[in-house]
Amino acid sequence: MDMAGKAGWAVAGVLAAALGLSGYVFVVGGNTVPYEDGRTVILLTKDERNLVLGEMRGLLEAVQGITQAAVAGDMDEVAAQASAVGMAAADGESPALMAKLPLDFMTLGLGAHRSMDALAELAGTTDDPLVILGAMGDAMDACTGCHAGYRLGVEGIDGGS
Repeated sequence: MDMAGKAGWAVAGVLAAALGLSGYVFVVGGNTVPYEDGRTVILLTKDERNLVLGEMRGLLEAVQGITQAAVAGDMDEVAAQASAVGMAAADGESPALMAKLPLDFMTLGLGAHRSMDALAELAGTTDDPLVILGAMGDAMDACTGCHAGYRLGVEGIDGGS
């Protein structure tokens, strides 16, 4: 191979490596900027932000419903409330939105949905409200971890692109 061919392959290799690295950084980091309180701002469009906030409100409303149903001893309602926000609720998310979310944020979110499915299954095996409330506390680890580490921002308003 002549010198021009070797140089061409070298340039192609460097470009491929740079593209791979930037893709990795974007997939792992998402569309984010640091925030003054130590959290990370996830930059979304207004509609995307409203969608994610709506999903979070749905989880919180389910927590309220599960808590009330557990105290009343209604395990069928516990299961129904938990199932409604389980993994089925996470289906059909926009690939464009998913690409903006950091990997850790997605992991926490999917963990919250999986925990709700597990809670729904648990409700079929116990009549003890304390068992349900204990599992709810464990499930909320994902919620508190997410809120401690992230803030949802709007592109063009909260920094970044």
